[in-house]
This record gives sequence, C-alpha cells and structure tokens, in this order.
Amino acid sequence: MEINYVAIGERIREIRTKSNLTQAVLAERAGIEPSNLSHIERAATKVSLPTLISIANALEVSLDELVYGSLIKNSHVSVKILEDVLSNCTPYEQMVLSEFLNDAIKSFRKFKS
Repeated sequence: MEINYVAIGERIREIRTKSNLTQAVLAERAGIEPSNLSHIERAATKVSLPTLISIANALEVSLDELVYGSLIKNSHVSVKILEDVLSNCTPYEQMVLSEFLNDAIKSFRKFKS
C-alpha cells in the first residue's frame, strides 16, 4: 500500500481548521515553516515521519489519525471519527443515522455477494 500524501494533507488541514488554528500557528507549534505546512497540506511535498509526528503532537492527535487513509488496519480511527460525528447530533439524528448505516451495510453486503 502506498502512502496517500493527499489524504494526509487533507486530514491535517481538516483537523487544523476544526481546531481554529491558522497555518502559521500550527507551523510554529510544530516547529516548521508555514510554507512547509502549506506544501504538506497541498501534498506538494512528501512529509517526513519526524515532521508528521511534530504536527500530530501540535494538533494533539494520534499519528494514525493523520495517516488514516494509508493504513490497512484503522478501525479504531473509524470508530473515533464516527463518535465525533455522532457527538454533534441530536438523539433523533443519531437514531436516524444508526438506521441509515444499518441499511447501508445490509445493501453493501447484499451486492458484494
């Protein structure tokens, strides 16, 4: 499996913006240049492991949350993403989404066979 640098950059940008951080602030916290962070978010450059760890620490997330799209075993991250989505929903919305997901799973399995 190849590393999906586009997905990594998108996840960094998504988490950064949800945290109300500018590129300059995150870059400072991660100890990198703002232009470097911009290149990483746009996948114009391949991010190194030490830099990725610095960014994860600055965002206060786990490394696997950033490389989620490049991992084969990532169900724990998927569960966290779903929990985050559901935590912003009303009980009624959670119920509807639960039913929708169950129906979608049944359809996927039906057509996969």
